[in-house]
Amino acid sequence: MSLTKQAKLVLILGFPALLMGGLYLAAEKGLISVPGVQSLIPKKAVLPQAQDAQQAPTQKVAVTLPGSSAANVSGPQIRFLLWAWNAQMGLMLANGGGQTTQGSLMEKHGVNLKLTRQDDVSQMQNDLIAFAKQLYDGNPQPSAGAHYVAIMGDGAASFLQAINPQLKKLGPDYVAEVIGSAGYSRGEDKFMGLPAWKVNPQNAKGALIAGYLKDGDWNIAMSWAALNGIRNNPDPTTYDPNALNWVAADSYIHASQLYVANQSIERPVVVDSKRNGQKRKVYINGVVTWTPGDVIVAQQRGGLVSILSTKENKFQMPNTIIGIRKWNSENRPLVEGMLTATFEGGQAVQASAQALRKAAEISDAVYAESNTGPDYWVKYFKGVTEKDAQGLSVDLGGSKVNTLADNLHLFGRLPGSTNLFKATYETFGDIVVQQYPKDVPVYPPVSEILNTSYVDGVAATVKQAGGSVGKVETQKFTNAPITNVTGKRSYNITFETGKATFTPGASKTLEQLLKQLAVSGGLEVEVHGYTDNIGNPDNNQTLSERRAFAVKKWFEAKARTSFPEERVQIFAHGETKPVASNDTENGRAKNRRVEIVVGTN
Repeated sequence: MSLTKQAKLVLILGFPALLMGGLYLAAEKGLISVPGVQSLIPKKAVLPQAQDAQQAPTQKVAVTLPGSSAANVSGPQIRFLLWAWNAQMGLMLANGGGQTTQGSLMEKHGVNLKLTRQDDVSQMQNDLIAFAKQLYDGNPQPSAGAHYVAIMGDGAASFLQAINPQLKKLGPDYVAEVIGSAGYSRGEDKFMGLPAWKVNPQNAKGALIAGYLKDGDWNIAMSWAALNGIRNNPDPTTYDPNALNWVAADSYIHASQLYVANQSIERPVVVDSKRNGQKRKVYINGVVTWTPGDVIVAQQRGGLVSILSTKENKFQMPNTIIGIRKWNSENRPLVEGMLTATFEGGQAVQASAQALRKAAEISDAVYAESNTGPDYWVKYFKGVTEKDAQGLSVDLGGSKVNTLADNLHLFGRLPGSTNLFKATYETFGDIVVQQYPKDVPVYPPVSEILNTSYVDGVAATVKQAGGSVGKVETQKFTNAPITNVTGKRSYNITFETGKATFTPGASKTLEQLLKQLAVSGGLEVEVHGYTDNIGNPDNNQTLSERRAFAVKKWFEAKARTSFPEERVQIFAHGETKPVASNDTENGRAKNRRVEIVVGTN
């Protein structure tokens, strides 16, 4: 008996997804144990920075606001699933409501868009698969699933790895791809923990943190742990007193609710990745979440502060719009129209307090979050510092909307720019592979999932009409020694003997460092050069300076927009400040180093 095309599709997509999803859920809920899991220090990601979240507009620039009546747009309804996320204010304004309204930018560009809140990542994935299935069955305008979803860019690797291997079996045109960005998180996404962890990061060993695993907010905790040499226990069913431990939440809101509930959890204890036969009752004392999750934590229980957020990790979390390649390619005018409207909406929100207020009203209606209102979304778009339920000062909120220029910058489409999306995608993709090699053994290369042709198309249309793509946000640097150190790490950047010329082996380290520092955006950077004690001290002093200068110039040549002249400072120490004995070759090799210090003033 032969299978029908539809039955084959069920076997191709349904069974692997159900099997993998069931195993992951069982492990994360503690129903099964994950054998052979080791607590590891996450791969380092030097990603602190941005000094301030985007400033909300205060000027009264005249803008045309959308109406409230439904628009009459010919063409298919485009279904878009998204989280409650202030980075989407421009998209909200552009649509005028949950459904495209009269006088909106979407109507102007011929797009009929329906926005729906969806906090369940697995449901987003299922809806993309359902949409692709109907395309595969020959329906050019599927009624099932969703055309687009928006997620965090730093979680895109694990998100796409969960669906694209199955979608690829339908054909290369059916995979999910990234086409643009509506904004950034600039403080609202955060790792919240006890104040003692901020004073001394080593106090966080043995922490039990609630969060949605393998996603953007979890990544913030991973980058912080890496900076401070703290191991992570990836098994959400055990407790390692010398590592960060996790309670798997269903969503970022659920993570906050788990902390507020203050329930004890009994876990088997592991030491050196092995169970020792003991059990320990522990309480959740940390959360990874975003607004309104951070507000829930602060107002309903309190006691936690922001340990690290996207206020510091400036380019870590671009809002990332994902759709199915085949539909995108067959509906290019609609795709470019949707992006054009979104970018114009972002420009209006950046320029006008009135536009921001309207976008907040639309957000409040679409997100339907309890106990909020337009004032709530405006307030936390700006970002504030408030007293929590226990009297602690805590940073809450902080977002940015994106324009066309911001998108061209994000995807490396401007002269002298680097692909910031690629940097964040790969940096955090590598971390999730390291921590969950069985769940996410690999992830799709960025070349397979990023399609910048639609953003390029929008830019070309603007230029053809005699317009400008606009200006990219800029960050001012003090060009002064760093006073607030966030991270410090020595890198093995090798040079030819007695020269300031890189060896071929230095390229990999430099490329890795370039990605990490590019993602951190406006972070002040210091390059410290050191040598061993072989040779003349004065010559060594000069050599260390030349080598530090070579690193600075390499960054500037590779990505001028990410490394303006005043961002990177150099310091030469010669043979002073050794970290090991100069009496052995091994010790001298450790002393021939370049140290990167990151922070703010």
